[in-house]
Amino acid sequence: MSIVVQKYGGSSVATPERIKKVAQSVIDKKKQGNDVVVVISAMGDTTDELIDLAKKITDHPDKRELDALLATGEMVSSSLLAMAIKSEGYDAISMNAFQIELLTDGTHGKSLIEDINEEAILSRLSEGKIVVVAGFQGISMEGDITTLGRGGSDTSAVAIAVKLNGICEIYTDVDGIYSVDPRLYKEAKKIDEISYEEMLELSSLGAQVMHSRSVELAQKYGIPIYVGLSCSDIKGTYIKGVEEVENKPITGIAVSDSDVAITLRNIEFDTNLLSDIFEAVASKKINVDMISQTAPINDLVNISFTIPKDDLRECLSVIKPFYTKEDIIIDEDITKFSVVGIGMKTTSGVASKIFKIFKQNDIEVKMITTSEIRITCAIKQEDKLKAVNLVAREFGL
Repeated sequence: MSIVVQKYGGSSVATPERIKKVAQSVIDKKKQGNDVVVVISAMGDTTDELIDLAKKITDHPDKRELDALLATGEMVSSSLLAMAIKSEGYDAISMNAFQIELLTDGTHGKSLIEDINEEAILSRLSEGKIVVVAGFQGISMEGDITTLGRGGSDTSAVAIAVKLNGICEIYTDVDGIYSVDPRLYKEAKKIDEISYEEMLELSSLGAQVMHSRSVELAQKYGIPIYVGLSCSDIKGTYIKGVEEVENKPITGIAVSDSDVAITLRNIEFDTNLLSDIFEAVASKKINVDMISQTAPINDLVNISFTIPKDDLRECLSVIKPFYTKEDIIIDEDITKFSVVGIGMKTTSGVASKIFKIFKQNDIEVKMITTSEIRITCAIKQEDKLKAVNLVAREFGL
């Protein structure tokens, strides 16, 4: 008998009718002789609605109280799904972060999972119950509710699968992982299998099907992830260690409009000063992605870097000692455009092709960063669709 951990996204449980369909899908998996754990997101747009509600109270909601508010969304959907399963004659129980002792590092809004008490789940499974867990949430060592950030239910599901040595299935409103978001490029192809490494890059760069931390966790413990369409028999995509890579330089494209570029001008060219700036940013657990620096002129440099827009206010507050009002530029008109593929390790000329396309079509590149399997450029948001379509067509995505 296998333990199967299924995760259903918010769109999959957006209405009572959809919750009933998910309940039937969960029961079908149970009928196949599996022990089933279900990790559930908040219904539909509940999380966004709760954030909007909080902002009607204050422009800057207290992070501890915001976490306490947002966690209620998953508690509602997990209870409703357990009710739906019970109504079909199968035993089920909803459990929240307190009940499974899902401990986090305590950072409000983007906590990391420290541990889970698997015995709390296993004891319910041994009673024949289907366990429905509220995703996205955890508990700090101080007993406060924390949340795991956007897509955190994916991370909850993978972490539980790791602790239970189970199979992980992620169900959402798309039928697998595509080379490009089909909403941006209609001819995008579905991928049957993708490596952890490629999926991790795509997720961290804006592909919204999977949360990057969940992929990282799966890779660390060798847990394959199946991504498919909720309540459907359409074949999805497997994320796993891929031994033989197709001779194709690019696997996918990811774009993101959720970052902002900060440029600090006329900063003293001093390694200690640069270290102090980025240590201040890191102290607030703000993720810095792209970084560029000009050559020193009169011992002064310009430093540019990108961070999530949601962290802009907090970032400015911690780097305030390092700049004057005249020496900072904030650019919110950027799209991070990224191409990813293990094939780039053995294929030359990918970058030259992309930059030639950009040059021929007047697409300005503001910043560039690369790794062994990805190239990321910051471009104007108005050029996003043009860049996606041109590059996707050129590389047969």
